[in-house]
Amino acid sequence: MDGGHQRAVPVTVDAAQELVQGLEQLNAIGASLSAERDIRRLLESILMAAKAITRADGGTLYRIGNDGTLHFEIVRTTSLAYYLGGTSGNPVPFYPIQLVDADGRPNHSMVAAHVALTGETVNVPDAYTAEGYDFSGTRAVDQQTGYRSQSFLTVPLKNHENEVIGVLQLINATNADRSEIIPFTLSHQRLAESLASQAAIALTNRTLVIQLEELFESFITVISSAIDQKSPDTGGHCQRVPLLTMMLAEAASDVRQGPLAAFTMTDRDRYELKIAALLHDCGKVTTPVHVVSKATKLETIWDRIHLIDTRFEVLKRDAKIQQLQERALAVATGASAAELAAIDRRFQDSEWQLHDARDFLRACNSGSEGMAASDQERVREIAGLRWTDLSGREADFLSADEVLNLTIRSGTLTAEERQVVKHHIVATMKMLESLPWPKHLERVPEFAGGHHERVDGTGYPKGLKREEMSVQARVMGIADVFEALTAKDRPYKKGMSLSEALQVLGKMSEDGHLDPDLFEVFLRAKVYRRYAEQFLDPEQLDAVDESRIPGHSGFRSPPPPADSPG
Repeated sequence: MDGGHQRAVPVTVDAAQELVQGLEQLNAIGASLSAERDIRRLLESILMAAKAITRADGGTLYRIGNDGTLHFEIVRTTSLAYYLGGTSGNPVPFYPIQLVDADGRPNHSMVAAHVALTGETVNVPDAYTAEGYDFSGTRAVDQQTGYRSQSFLTVPLKNHENEVIGVLQLINATNADRSEIIPFTLSHQRLAESLASQAAIALTNRTLVIQLEELFESFITVISSAIDQKSPDTGGHCQRVPLLTMMLAEAASDVRQGPLAAFTMTDRDRYELKIAALLHDCGKVTTPVHVVSKATKLETIWDRIHLIDTRFEVLKRDAKIQQLQERALAVATGASAAELAAIDRRFQDSEWQLHDARDFLRACNSGSEGMAASDQERVREIAGLRWTDLSGREADFLSADEVLNLTIRSGTLTAEERQVVKHHIVATMKMLESLPWPKHLERVPEFAGGHHERVDGTGYPKGLKREEMSVQARVMGIADVFEALTAKDRPYKKGMSLSEALQVLGKMSEDGHLDPDLFEVFLRAKVYRRYAEQFLDPEQLDAVDESRIPGHSGFRSPPPPADSPG
């Protein structure tokens, strides 16, 4: 192995000047590496910087994978215009280098593997004359390309714990005017080692940040899963709203004129909005299950309509008993056939009325968009019926709580239950505001907590108006409403068709509840259609005439009737 560790060329006066220049370059490179967030670009920057400060024609950057092998990440050879990996779009076709053989013995024959195993730099002036390492693969490639891989400088990348996390290999150093291939000098080696040290720190830091972000997002996913498990009927909402939010936000950031022209998003802005959207309903973990999943008006832990069915059966039984008693008395007193038939008809009428009342209450229990006042009054009339309960006491047919629930005008929730549901946004804000958000995520509570605000100030929990809300919160407000209108997994309603949902959304925009400029983007950029094709059932994907949607700039109100004064 000794033949592989060649002595580096000593430092001359010119080399010393070159070293000073290289150190100046190194300082600038270090700052740029620390600022780079994208791993692929970071790896590419490391290799390109190393090539620049050593005037190397080619180079390869390897990383040690979880499988304990050296993976080719970036391969660059300038004279051959050979660009693989990184941002080139060209995958690296080479197999990873094994650090140990099949018998578990360390692979010291490959120079890159040796450096990864030992953590020592290896400087080879000429691979064709050096001994101790296997360069047969390099020579085979040279034979195919006509290239001559001569001088090699292979440097380990060590993290803050002195662990080797990768290897930087440079090929064919050149002289000042790049006219001749030369061995790598000692100054080249020192610069490359310094760069490798900085690069390893930058790479480790970026990897740690990515791991923390992945851990954070996984934690958020756990919260969403907890909501899913708590209420499968609305769990999909927590997954779909973020996707729709990002679709609309991207469309809004593409606008180049009008009120939204100044709205743009960086990658950090996108990440911040994504996190906020994923957490927008995290407060629902505090909402009782029987409220979140209330499919019918009488549902709590179970649907109490079955108790009312039982009472109807009791009334029918009592009516039957009364019929039999009246018939027996009538027969005993010599009643005519007509009188007996009249008794039977009264029973049948009573039985039919009870059946009709039961079917009516069942229909009321299912909930609707708007219950008529006459139907509410009929519920109260049925409540006045009398029945004998299990204790033998006579009581009203419906309790006050049952009447309250069965006369809910819209949906399945009482006013009190709606307040319980609304509290989830207060809980969301308290939870999010209690966390020590880093600077690039500091607006997450405001974005997530503002999706129930309305631009006219009628929303909750703070009653903010448009000028007090961020564009991101207004975007999330539209996404939240549209998803709820079209969702097909709610137990208390079926999902609206596209045209129906857009009519509702347009009316809300026209009435000042939703941002009209963002709603216009929602329509013009066909965000609704792209979302629908992914998440709605085929029968919901009806044709949409945007000119007939309220709140749209192309909308034309229908003409007034001929006898209208205006």
